[in-house]
Amino acid sequence: MSEIVIIGLGQLGRVFAGGLLRTGHTVVPVNRGDDMASVAQAHPDPALVLVAVAENDLHAVLAALPEVWRPRVALIQNELLPRDWQAHGYSEPTVISVWFEKKKGIDARPLIASPVAGPGAALLCRALTSIGLPCREVALGDELLFELVRKNVYILTTNLAGLKTGGSVGPLWAQHQTFTRRVANEVMDIQDALTGAQHDRDALIAGMLEAFDGDPDHGCTGRSAPARLARAIGHADEFGLDVPVLRALAG
Repeated sequence: MSEIVIIGLGQLGRVFAGGLLRTGHTVVPVNRGDDMASVAQAHPDPALVLVAVAENDLHAVLAALPEVWRPRVALIQNELLPRDWQAHGYSEPTVISVWFEKKKGIDARPLIASPVAGPGAALLCRALTSIGLPCREVALGDELLFELVRKNVYILTTNLAGLKTGGSVGPLWAQHQTFTRRVANEVMDIQDALTGAQHDRDALIAGMLEAFDGDPDHGCTGRSAPARLARAIGHADEFGLDVPVLRALAG
């Protein structure tokens, strides 16, 4: 029975823990304040080290991760791109783009199948499908990158447009399509700059709409939206991008 280390036992971390336990793994938790080095000494050879902390905590965890765990790392954060792990010397971690929602007191609800790539992809897919959450393996490289950008376009477009429109994603597209496309185009400008690549915008919009169809009643925005807008404008400033719609939302 292999061990899986999970760093961060929030809502998503607990979902993954449930699937991993269901598929016969031993879960070793690392909570906030725990000494990772001590846990790594006691558990030096896990099959996977799932970093399930929030986006704001990711870089600190990646920088501090014990060396023995680094080849086994798996990432699940939103707004994730290769530059995030490459900045800390990671080359090909396991990465999953999570397309299910988990809120307190409510079972996890999938929008579409979650794509996952990397050495631990099969293990994570088995864990998620065992608890009724669809998952599919994709290739490292361009295929994974598209999936990460697709998720970012969905999250950022709905969150940022929702600051003006409110409501859910079905009406956002049905009633505010022109405005939503303008937001999405500026989001895609930023994603192109962050990744150093030009992505197929028609394919990204189609991918976003597939997720809209998966849960038309999904709320557009939440507590994280203002911080996401500030980060997006910061990235635009970093690359000298003209993002008038986003700046108007901030103003």
